[in-house]
Amino acid sequence: MRVVLCHDWLTGMRGGERVLEILCEGFPEAPIFTLIHNPDTISDTINRHPIHTSWLQTIPSIGKRYRYFLPFFPSAIEHFKVPPADLVISTSHCVAKGLRSKSPHLCYCFTPMRYAWLFHDEYLKGNPLKKLLARPALAWLRHWDRKTSQQVTRFVGISHYIAARINRFYGRKADVLHPPVDLDRWTPDYQPAGDFDLIASALVPYKKIDLAVTAYNHTGRHLKIVGTGTEFESLKAMAGPHIEFLGRQTDKELLALYRRCRMLIFPGEEDFGIVPLEAQACGRPVVAYGRGGALETVKAGVSGIFFDPQTPEALIIAIDTCANMTWDPHLIRSQAETFSIQAFIDGLDALIHP
Repeated sequence: MRVVLCHDWLTGMRGGERVLEILCEGFPEAPIFTLIHNPDTISDTINRHPIHTSWLQTIPSIGKRYRYFLPFFPSAIEHFKVPPADLVISTSHCVAKGLRSKSPHLCYCFTPMRYAWLFHDEYLKGNPLKKLLARPALAWLRHWDRKTSQQVTRFVGISHYIAARINRFYGRKADVLHPPVDLDRWTPDYQPAGDFDLIASALVPYKKIDLAVTAYNHTGRHLKIVGTGTEFESLKAMAGPHIEFLGRQTDKELLALYRRCRMLIFPGEEDFGIVPLEAQACGRPVVAYGRGGALETVKAGVSGIFFDPQTPEALIIAIDTCANMTWDPHLIRSQAETFSIQAFIDGLDALIHP
């Protein structure tokens, strides 16, 4: 089967790139079309494929500054010359679904373009001039995003939450196929928990890490935060001495943290959220905001609990409740096992060959 793959950009190995890896293993000859590519941050599994980049790749230091070029992404993705194929598969959270091709096109959609439809006020907060200048550009991006959604043959959302968003913004129905968790990489050791709770997240506004920092400032419990992002310095400035910022961690270091934490804290409203599944695969319970994709991955009372409303007070109550419950790491692990890589492969095969 002649398959073409398209991914927004290749600048690091996050949840979307882990999905792309699985596609690369399933279609070892498939070329990949992407806006920019930094091979040093991408796995060998992906790098072995023919990778075609856009004109954005020629801009100096583009890997660090590519988000500033958002208005140019649609033009860049549309300028590719795509060879004939039996199927195009895009893994898209921004513009990958806009790849022009006459072939059938399955879009595995992480979300409609978040920058255009959601959270733009949070990304532009505190800068009235930037908001004013961005308003017409965002309106145009929404128009482009909706228009190009019509060239997709079949949408597949990463969660029912995202399928509803696809229907809302694009007027298209979407199948649902949950992303997998790597059960060989994330494993429990069934040893007692340590004396800390854990957050593993990009430190950006919509993740609501500030809510967790406020809660832990009040409780005095030990919290470790893994991740980097635009909010790093401001969060660190507001945090008490018992909140520790670890920055970027290797998978080996993160595995040790998952295994030793008392619980994982997941305070934001996520499209899906692979981190709660990684923690559950390691046998640790999750305290999550009771909206979004977490409702589809965490089983209340078995592998975690939810809090709502999204306030520090509600989170504090949930943390105390979780700390006073008895958790079975084997049951928590079994919840994660329903999101295996094989289940994802079987689901994708059923969508490609109905």
